[in-house]
Amino acid sequence: MKTRDVAKAVVLTAAAVALSPVFIPVGIAKCFPAQHMINVISAVMLGPLYAVVIACVAAVIRNMLGLGTLLAFPGGMIGAFLAGIAYKYLKNIYAAGAGEVIGTGFLGALISAWIVAPALMGKNMAAAALITAFGISTLGGTVAGIILLHILRKAGIIKP
Repeated sequence: MKTRDVAKAVVLTAAAVALSPVFIPVGIAKCFPAQHMINVISAVMLGPLYAVVIACVAAVIRNMLGLGTLLAFPGGMIGAFLAGIAYKYLKNIYAAGAGEVIGTGFLGALISAWIVAPALMGKNMAAAALITAFGISTLGGTVAGIILLHILRKAGIIKP
């Protein structure tokens, strides 16, 4: 582990938590566009492992603060992983964005609806409702993440 990478991960985790009051309530889900933005940025800057850890730690902290739900775990972590894998192999920020949208908006929503909500929250949620909610949230956050990555590249903060 490089000290700089750990520092970047801490800052990105803090940003995800600090921006967590900005959410879209949909039934028992709280959808956080900021987390999706951080997922894309961390996937590109640090790779899939760090991106997943950042999503997990942010979800833990948000849940401890009462700012999130258990649905944050599959949604955030699957999206972060697929964004990181897509960027690792394709070296394209749009591929990372697509990984986030597919991972969170579709796969994370399905796992949330079929496993997490009924088993851990005692609630039933329609998969279509979560796909819609997670999809809206992840699209907004992904676009913001891609825009910020372009800004960071132009500023010379990250390599092209």
